[in-house]
Amino acid sequence: MRVVGLRLEPGQNVPEHRNAIPVALIVTVGHLHFDDGSSQGEVGAGEMLLINPGERHTYHAEVETAAYLVYAGLPGGGSRRWSRSQR
Repeated sequence: MRVVGLRLEPGQNVPEHRNAIPVALIVTVGHLHFDDGSSQGEVGAGEMLLINPGERHTYHAEVETAAYLVYAGLPGGGSRRWSRSQR
């Protein structure tokens, strides 16, 4: 798992792209407008957007916005078990 912080200024866009692994986008401040090609919407502070692998998407901010992107796996890795004994 990897967590990345994201800050967008008013009017800033993230160009259309795809991810190889599932991503959860959790907005902490402001709100993001998203478009996945088939639907559009808005995710506000305290809300989460789930993005499937390979899904084209873009988002933009109309106000100062902060979010965390949580990448939930490794490309092509599939699921795998983990325990505290495996370090």
